[in-house]
Amino acid sequence: MTFKTYKTYTTVVMLGLSCWAAAQTKGPATPPKKQPDISAPTKPPVDSSKRRLSEEEQRDNLIRRSEKDGVEVRIKEIARFRGIRANQLMGIGLVVGLSGTGDTRKSAVTNSVVSNLFKDFGINIDSKDIDMKNVAAVMITSELPPFATNGLPIDVSVQSMGDAKSLAGGTLLQAPLYAAGDRETVYAMAQGSLTLGGYDVSAGGNSDKKNFVTAGRIPGGALVQKGAPTKVVYPENKMYLDLDTADLTTAQRIAARIGETYDFLRPVALNGGTIELTLPQGSSDVQTMSQIEQVRVFVDEAGTIVVNEKTGTIVMGGNVRVGPAVIAHGSLNVRIDEQLIISQPEPFSKGETVVAGQKSVGANETTAQITTIAPTTTVADLARIFQALDLKAADIISILQGLRQQGALKARIITQ
Repeated sequence: MTFKTYKTYTTVVMLGLSCWAAAQTKGPATPPKKQPDISAPTKPPVDSSKRRLSEEEQRDNLIRRSEKDGVEVRIKEIARFRGIRANQLMGIGLVVGLSGTGDTRKSAVTNSVVSNLFKDFGINIDSKDIDMKNVAAVMITSELPPFATNGLPIDVSVQSMGDAKSLAGGTLLQAPLYAAGDRETVYAMAQGSLTLGGYDVSAGGNSDKKNFVTAGRIPGGALVQKGAPTKVVYPENKMYLDLDTADLTTAQRIAARIGETYDFLRPVALNGGTIELTLPQGSSDVQTMSQIEQVRVFVDEAGTIVVNEKTGTIVMGGNVRVGPAVIAHGSLNVRIDEQLIISQPEPFSKGETVVAGQKSVGANETTAQITTIAPTTTVADLARIFQALDLKAADIISILQGLRQQGALKARIITQ
């Protein structure tokens, strides 16, 4: 073996050892990634139109189910226990600190209230000597919530009783609030700065006004002095659950649902608005009411349509059905245009420029849009029909009233 051959052999051996050492340092070699099989069948893409139709079918099924069974809610949202109620409070007071926008001397109520206020402080003064422009007599109203305790802050509303222009910047002096039919017991004391929901400003003959400035609120402006008594358990351990909206079907469902969950309460639907319960001896009325409030029940809905012709608002509830009918909708458009014609006199003729109006009248009757309504049409179907006809609110109201008069619309229409 020659020296050149030996050198080449040594170099190859050294390179082989270096590669072996590097492989031992890096660990086992990573296996190659598996290439996807191109020949394997792929899942076809979902057609967007089919997906849309499926979603519409699911929505329609949910609508039909809700129209049949109603909407599932907690009893807490649709009923209350008899005896748990708020009480209305009312009082008379004075708002001071006005910037010349208070009552005038013509307001006899303000004069009397101010005179009595000064007498309470031991000051005898004639009301005629008092300038009332910074004072206004007000009526104070509020609500005493159930289970209210001493010191609980409640909101109050303040309204002007005299001829004050504005209550902006005023402060209500301490005034007692009484309950209906009881002018001896003070249930709350009101006092604080007013917050108005509008403004009325004027300067240089210009003015701007928003809402009313003779009424305002005082958030947390009254402190409860005495809570109203609350009675929920009546003779023979009876409790009564009163529905906010009377409905025979819903009342029967509530009684049946409570009977399934708490049969020891022996629920009975007395009528469409009241369910009678019997509280077992030794049971906590608060715990029992809390448990009943969480029971879920399906609320039945009557077919009702509320129409506000002033604002063009239409609200259709569930269970609205329409019998077979044909709707033809067309309109007559009348357009009146006026064109001004100016007649100029000849130069130096001492004539006057005359402006005259020429009117043109045109009438155009559009083609009637006709559609048919199948039996037992639902609210969703009506919405699609109205959308397809591209109707305005006034036209929809006219069609609904016509269907009602014809007898095809099986729902009550309440016009506001």
